[in-house]
This record gives sequence, structure tokens and C-alpha cells, in this order.
Amino acid sequence: MRLTASLLAILPLTIAAEQQKPLRDTVQSLFDRVRGYVPNAASAPVASTAAKAAASNVVPLTKDNWKSVLTPSTSDPFEGPESWMVFFSGGNKSCYGRCAGVEQAWNESATLLAADPSSPRLAYVNCDKQPILCATWAAGPPTIWHIQLPVVRPDQSKPATTVRIIGLNTTTTTATDIVKIHTQKTYEKRPVYEGALHPFDGWVAKYGLLAPLGYTLFAFANVPSWAFMIVISMFSRYIM
Repeated sequence: MRLTASLLAILPLTIAAEQQKPLRDTVQSLFDRVRGYVPNAASAPVASTAAKAAASNVVPLTKDNWKSVLTPSTSDPFEGPESWMVFFSGGNKSCYGRCAGVEQAWNESATLLAADPSSPRLAYVNCDKQPILCATWAAGPPTIWHIQLPVVRPDQSKPATTVRIIGLNTTTTTATDIVKIHTQKTYEKRPVYEGALHPFDGWVAKYGLLAPLGYTLFAFANVPSWAFMIVISMFSRYIM
């Protein structure tokens, strides 16, 4: 009722003030004013559509499938390394409820990148649902891991897998920022990750310790602080 009353109140004034203008301009001006009274409810449908479109272009990773998914889809070494962008997100547990905006930007960027035949392949990890995988990689949300998987030649040893980690701002990251990681190669501004926990080439992975380490880190992360205090107290009494 308030909306209707407001529109009826401004309608005569608007037409009288602008009757000297062309009809098209008057109608457009009136439309713009009326639109200001209408709540903006378009963001939710747009976000839902982007999420549905991204689901068809993005591969969800789990602790069980990531090794089989993140493999080159070609055996031709002359095609060069295969690029992936893996988005680590989360909910209230791992991202403290701050990843919703970044996740919407990711979904929108996935739709845009799908139209580019040269774009990298895309994958997604929710650290609330895949805590073991995130612990295994020592990955925290919200980040994008840009990965270049080498194609092994028959007469050569496996080249190094290039990994770069791009941190995302929870309040300012847009779909354009994520698309630029590919189109403008902004990932090259980040250093190549070569740590011990490198999921492909680190010494932890080479010795087959990634999974045990992931479970160990996950267990420690879920031990309450008071339990550590009890252990420390008992240990100190034993020494003394």
C-alpha cells in the first residue's frame, strides 16, 4: 500500500514537470524513479543461476578422487602442461562464514571461463566438507591454487608440477579478478610453491605420507585446547 501511495503521489508531479520533454525521455525518467521504489531482488536469482552453471563446469575434489582428477587429460607432450584452477572455499567452520561473496564471484567466473576454449580446467573444494583434503594440502579458504600439470614424455622423467597459491579477499574479490588469473596471467605474480607439503612433488608426497599427515593435522585441529592443557600439566608433573 505504501508503494502504491508513493507512486500515485509522484506521478502527477513527474508528468507535469517533464511535459516539455519528448515522450520517450519522460517515460524513461518516470521508469527510473519508479524503479527506485522497487526492492532489488535480482541478486538472489543471479547467484543461483551462476551456481548452477558453475556446477556443470567445475569438478568437486575429495580426499578420494583428487589424485585421479588432477592428471593430464592428454598424453601428447607437445601440448604442454595442463592448467587447473582449484578454488578452496568453506563455511562457518573453515571460513568463519566469510566466503559467501567470494564463492559467488567464483561461480560467476566459472561461467565466464567456460566460454573461453583456452581457459584452465576448474575444480572446487569445500573445506567444511573435505577437511582431510584441506589438511593434506595445508590449504585454507578462500584461495585459488593455480596448477600446471606436466605431460610426461616416454624418454624423460616427470617434470615438476608448478603450483602457485593466490589468496582472495573476502570482501573485494570479484569475478573479473578471478578471470584475470587466466586472461592476464596474474598468477605469475605469485611465487612458485616448492614446500615440503607440495601435494605433487614435496618430499611428504614422494614418501606417501600425505594422507597420514592430513589425518594427523585434522585430528590435532579438532582436539580442544583444554585437552592440551591437561596433557601439558601431566607431562610437567611427570618431569618434576
